[in-house]
Amino acid sequence: MHRFHVGVIGLGNRGAWWVTDMLADMDTVQVTGLCDVWRDRIETTAKKLTAKGLSQPPVQTEDFRALIDAPQVDVVLVFSSWDNHVEAALYAMRAKKPVAIEVGGAYRIEDCFALVKTQQATGTPFMMLENCCYGEFELMVLRMARCGLFGEIVHCDGGYQHDLRDEITRGNETRHYRFREYLERNAENYPTHEIGPISKILRINNGNRFVSLVSVASRAAGLHAYIEDHDDLREKYGDVQFRQGDIVNTLLTCADGSTVAITLDTSLPRYYSRGLTVRGTKGMYEEATQSILLDEKSYPGAEWDWSKQFCNRKKYSKKWEHPIWKRYRGEGVKTQGHGGMDFLVIDAFFEALDKGLPMPIDVYDAATWMAITALSAESIANGGQPVAFPDFTDGAWKTVKVEPDWKYRIECAFE
Repeated sequence: MHRFHVGVIGLGNRGAWWVTDMLADMDTVQVTGLCDVWRDRIETTAKKLTAKGLSQPPVQTEDFRALIDAPQVDVVLVFSSWDNHVEAALYAMRAKKPVAIEVGGAYRIEDCFALVKTQQATGTPFMMLENCCYGEFELMVLRMARCGLFGEIVHCDGGYQHDLRDEITRGNETRHYRFREYLERNAENYPTHEIGPISKILRINNGNRFVSLVSVASRAAGLHAYIEDHDDLREKYGDVQFRQGDIVNTLLTCADGSTVAITLDTSLPRYYSRGLTVRGTKGMYEEATQSILLDEKSYPGAEWDWSKQFCNRKKYSKKWEHPIWKRYRGEGVKTQGHGGMDFLVIDAFFEALDKGLPMPIDVYDAATWMAITALSAESIANGGQPVAFPDFTDGAWKTVKVEPDWKYRIECAFE
């Protein structure tokens, strides 16, 4: 495999981890450029790379354009704050340098169209690094769905349900962008962890598409209550008013008549969940209870005994494990990043780049998933009014694409 000279934009907690704990250990990658708006982050990351044996010092700059323009860099990874993702990706594609971006929502629908049109015009490879599309159980459920175990799928649920109160309210101290996001916007601001796997299951942009969206938000109370309970925060932010609603519920309708409900829930006390639920005419999957319920008439051996059904996911996991995970386990690769899905998504990017294959999470996926943020903001601002969902494929979604046969093929030839 070709060795890629990679420039990294954004060296906060996530970006720095990507560089020192993942990319530095990959034989196919040499980190040749580092960029962040904070100089100390660049210097700290560069020192860690040197300690891990990096032979040549990387380009170091606070200007993402300078990093992309650097001749030492031929591939760009964007791990910066949400508001920089589109701008950096557009610049990289126009410079004809393959680019992958971390997840996040779009601020404007025009930005989503710009991504699509620029990728079409330049032909530059582009991928969104939505790691949850490579989650062990997300892929298992996709395989089960393709094999017909759930019957005709009519509805899916998902969410980003994660208590981030401390991270958000201390964002000014830690230089985390979520603080200003929750001050200034009211939207489904982080939809891709759940909508990515759901889109693959429902064949969005590949025989199906989203046609409309409705989004509503609760009042914003959780962060203020959290601040009031902490003396140091109350002194600084006791009078701050957050715009972001504590709970945002978004309902999407699809061209095939199926529906999707997703929830943003990050500023109240709760356990972590992405809430993946798949409902079909022959059965269901539910992440919250780690349960699979199948119609006993269509799946011999299925039991409709509630005392045995909950937390029974392991009963099915070996038989219905996706080939990607079967191979991953068989190769004995150490688990890296969120149980292994971080490694899988970044390795898929470089593998596709090396072989000249279509990106498994392409610009149409990214534009569609990111658009949910901008559309939800519009719907919320208008009292939960329905909003038409743009077709970023310009009708090409009607034609089902056959994915090449390769190691990261999501749509495998299932039994």
